[in-house]
Amino acid sequence: MTQLFCEKHQGFLADRFVEGTCPKCDYEDARGDQCDTCGSLLDPLDLINPRCKLDGTGPIKRDSKHIFIQLDELQSKIEEWSKKASEEGQWPKNGRIITESWLKTGLKPRCITRDLTWGTPVPVPGFENKVMYVWFDACIGYVSITANYTKEWEKWWKNKNEVKLYQFMGKDNVPFHTVVFPGTQIGTRENWTMLHHISTTEYLQYEGGKFSKSRGVGVFGNNAQDTGIPPDVWPLPYPIIKKPL
Repeated sequence: MTQLFCEKHQGFLADRFVEGTCPKCDYEDARGDQCDTCGSLLDPLDLINPRCKLDGTGPIKRDSKHIFIQLDELQSKIEEWSKKASEEGQWPKNGRIITESWLKTGLKPRCITRDLTWGTPVPVPGFENKVMYVWFDACIGYVSITANYTKEWEKWWKNKNEVKLYQFMGKDNVPFHTVVFPGTQIGTRENWTMLHHISTTEYLQYEGGKFSKSRGVGVFGNNAQDTGIPPDVWPLPYPIIKKPL
């Protein structure tokens, strides 16, 4: 595949390290994977006047060999599964719409490796200098972290008749959990526990813009600490579940 390469620091640019003008809404600070203004999912090569986020240099195009998951060949099975799961699990409206828009557009083979020096190494000969794409790797991590916790991990992850999987996230991560990860599971032809219900929030807004840690927009843990306000006052973004004494 053709990627953007920064000649100044001699490295391929991950999606989030490319910025430029969105080809759909003309927002000038869109990132290589998504536009924060219109919400469109992007390819770095789609950006107008792309630049390296690290040094502002205009990158060049360079070819690199990668591994893909063939989502296009799995589309009919993903559609069949998602229709049933969204009804039985009562997915919220935004989760349904995002998933349906991906399927309606038509799934394409999706790259699951990256030219980076950090990340999970690819265990395939010829790809020793590459790592797994984070949203392919992270979802598999749900299974692997359970397997590292207990040898009986299949009681959770290969027991769809007795276990229901609930997931909670912002809407920008929905397609990775309703299309890509389920497609990965379906593609193995094994009896996986799959998504039942997904809870999807809208973007958190701050001073008229989208809350973003990478752009420094919002209030974060270090800011809260610096105020001197007792931690009990700050609301938690998720519930804490405690074991009974």
